[in-house]
Order: sequence, then C-alpha cells, then structure tokens
Amino acid sequence: MQRALATLREANGKSNFAEWYQAVVREADLAETSPVRGSMIIKPWGYGIWEQIQRQLDGRIKETGHDNCYFPLFIPLSFIAKEAEHVEGFAKEMAVVTHHRLKKSGGNLIPDPEARLEEPLVVRPTSETIIGDAFSRWIKSHRDLPLLINQWANVVRWEMRPRLFLRTSEVLWQEGHTAHADGSEAMAEALSILELYREFAESVLAMPVIAGEKPANERFPGAVNTYSIEAMMQDGKALQAGTSHYLGTHFAEAQNIRFQNEAGELTPCHTTSWGVSTRLIGGVIMVHGDDDGLRAPPAIAPRQIVIVPMLRNKPEDAAVLGYCESLDRELVRQTALGDRLRVQVDRKDIKSADKRWNWVRRGAPIIIEIGPRDVASGQVTYMRRDRLRDGDRVVSATVPREKFMAEAAGVLTEIQVRLFSEAKTRLDGNIRSDIRSFDELSEYFSGAGEDEESVEFRGWVRLPWSRPSGAALDQIDERLKQLKLTIRNAPLGQSEAPLGKCIFTGQPAVQEILIARAY
Repeated sequence: MQRALATLREANGKSNFAEWYQAVVREADLAETSPVRGSMIIKPWGYGIWEQIQRQLDGRIKETGHDNCYFPLFIPLSFIAKEAEHVEGFAKEMAVVTHHRLKKSGGNLIPDPEARLEEPLVVRPTSETIIGDAFSRWIKSHRDLPLLINQWANVVRWEMRPRLFLRTSEVLWQEGHTAHADGSEAMAEALSILELYREFAESVLAMPVIAGEKPANERFPGAVNTYSIEAMMQDGKALQAGTSHYLGTHFAEAQNIRFQNEAGELTPCHTTSWGVSTRLIGGVIMVHGDDDGLRAPPAIAPRQIVIVPMLRNKPEDAAVLGYCESLDRELVRQTALGDRLRVQVDRKDIKSADKRWNWVRRGAPIIIEIGPRDVASGQVTYMRRDRLRDGDRVVSATVPREKFMAEAAGVLTEIQVRLFSEAKTRLDGNIRSDIRSFDELSEYFSGAGEDEESVEFRGWVRLPWSRPSGAALDQIDERLKQLKLTIRNAPLGQSEAPLGKCIFTGQPAVQEILIARAY
C-alpha cells in the first residue's frame, strides 16, 4: 500500500494528487461512496475525527455566548423565494420534495399523483430563510438582541463532480446565525467568528490558514461581506476551510426580522451566518498525509496512542496482553492537548504486522508494539507517525516503560506542533509576490492543473488589487477562469504602505489579494 501511494504522488515527475487523495481516504478507512450518487458513508475512523472536530469547535462556539438549537431539514419553497439573490445563488443545487407518498404502478413504485404537496419543500441547502422566519417571531425588542445561535446539521447541495469529504451532495456541518441591533456589532461578530475558525484550524487541525475577505463575485448569495480562511494543500491548491458572512439587513427585510429600538421605532436587524463542514477532514488529509497514508494531528485523532500486542499463539501471549492492558490503564489517566489521552489496545486476531500498518495508514500519532522481550525488559517500543521513516527505513524507538510514561503526553504535543510547522513552512514558502503583469501570471500557471489527475505543483500568488466591481470584476473573473484560477481572499491585517498598480486594471491598488487554483 505504501509503495502504491508513493507511485501516485511521484509519477513521471508529476504528482497524481487526486488519485493519491482517494487512495488515502480508502486505505485510512475514512469513508466510502454510498449507493446514492454524490453522497458518502463516513466510516468509524473518519467519523471519529469529525466527532473530535465537532466536540472541540462546539466548546469554542458556546464559550463565545452562542446556544445550540435545531431547525427542520425541509424548508418551504416560498421561504427560499423571499430572497431573490439567495435563491439564485443556490437554485441549481437544490433538491426538492414534491410528493409525500408512493404507490405501485405496473409493479414499480412511483410518486402518487394524489399525494402532491401543496407547496414543494426544499431539502435544506443552508438555513438563513427558515431561521429568519423564527427570528421574526423571537425578536420583538432591543432587549432580545443580540440573538446568537448555532446548529449542527446536514445540508444538501446537488454536486455534479463529487469527491469524498471535499464535495458531496450531503454535507455535515455547523451553521451559526446571529441577529444584532446595528451593523458594527454584526460585523464584529462575523470577524470574531473568522478569528475563532483561524485559531481552531491552526491549533487543533494543525492547518495554517490565511484569513481574509472574499471579492464581491465570491460572496455568499445575499451577503454584504464574506470572509474565509484559506489553507494550502500539498499540491499547491487552496481549500476554503470556513466562511463567515455579514448579511446586512437583506435577510431581515425579506423575513421581517425587526425590533423596537430604545426610541420605540421598528427597525430591521443586522444578521450574520457562518459555518465549517466535514470538508475540514479533506483538508487534514491533503495537508498532512504522506506516502504511507493519513497523519492525524493528535488533537483530532480518535485514538492518539494505539498499543499493538505482538501475539504468536504461545503461552507468553497472556503476559504480553496483560502488559499492554496495564499500559492502557496508566496512559488513559494522563492528559495532553487539554484532554485525557485516547488509547486503544488492538486485540484483533490478525497478524501483528498487518495491525501495525492498519494504524500507520489511519494516521494514529503513536503506535506501540509490545512483544515478549518488551515485557521481560519492562520497556516500550513505539513509532511516531509524524516521522515514521528515515529514507525507506521505518524508525522506531525502544525506551524504559517509566520514561515513555513520563514523556508520552509531551510527544503528542510535539507531534501536533511539528505537523503545523511543516505545513506552515509549505504555506509561507509558496506564495509568490513578485508577479506584476497578467502575462506573468498566465505564464506561471501555464500547463499546471490542466489535467486534474496529473498536476504540476504551483503555489499561490499575492497581487496588488484595485478592488474593481461590476462589469470590470466580471471580466477579470472570466480571464482568471480561463486559467482555472480564482481570487481566494484579501488577507486581513495588510500593510498600509503603497502597493503599486493593480495588474488587472492599471489603477492604484488598495489592497493585496491571493490568487490560486482551488478545490
């Protein structure tokens, strides 16, 4: 399996990254395609990663004053239609329920013509409209504000080109929705959540990102401002890892979300929405995976330490298994990265070498192998998944049991830091800032990415930008699309030094933007 993955990543001097990605998803036992086109079955190890993401992100969201709730999966079509820009942005992706019953006809099941719904129901693509309807009932006075909620749910957006975790018709995610008395407070909320996402991606997923504002043509349908965190994958492409939107009063006016201010006047609320999804798992794979499979950051690994007894159907097996279980009992009392250690003894009745590689390809951060000699000597033999190999040689360490117990939590923290450092070095070292014309931009990306299955590495480009809008922006977007490029965002916290001229308009630049190929 390791050799197969290496071959996919280094084929004739190019990188077969798309096939490598699918192979890691399969071999790491994360997910598989389902009988429903575009949907996936998330397997226990993959869902275990999502549970860790969900648990830790949910804690951060609640700490900032938001409460969880749940809204229906089905949304009346009339709700969607109230916001014209919103419905236009999602119209091609919506799944619609038109009947509530089936009947037999000619031996087949068909929708019963007599069971047609009076109003079609849209399967939730996002929840702004139905939550807005609730907000219109819940909010009456300025004393009801701000209203801060979040829900963990699934959404459906019909995908034409699905890829496990990255683009599927059904997606697991969280979506936050808030209402505020004024625009400055709502904007502060959107930016606060953006920072929450940035910190979470970097400290928990070990995934460095750049936070910034999307251009007008990349905004969420109906939003005034859209912000994103962008991560660089190992093939140089960008992944939008999370978004936060300031919606102004657009949705409030469409949904009649109003409050009585202190002067007794009715005025529309300013709203926000924001979310991340199981796409984050795809990002973790493409940022941290290697030729042996996944490398799971310890903060989200379902099992941080896996103990593999080297059993041989001999009398000493009982002592080996007992030693492993005692290691387990001692380790689970320790903490690392803010949580109790997650440990498992692999008791499966298969060859020890096969068990080891099952955990290597899943990316368990520390894999312990215990045989009779380890028991007799009171020692621990282990491998670190972040630095498994020295060339082609698999590296392991054997240390006294007491030393391993004293250092295990620190090793997990060191692995987390090292994975982030590797990815951060890649990101910082592959953003070009020296391109000063569209011809140079075209030349840099020429021939890279034309065949998605065999892509030469190209990083990102940071360019001066005059922030054009309207028809001028549409023309630039078309030129970029011909190169399969998109504007990712305008990074926050930019220097106020003169930036020169925009390479697209020739006008004085007001900010810098990131341009890349993207998933």
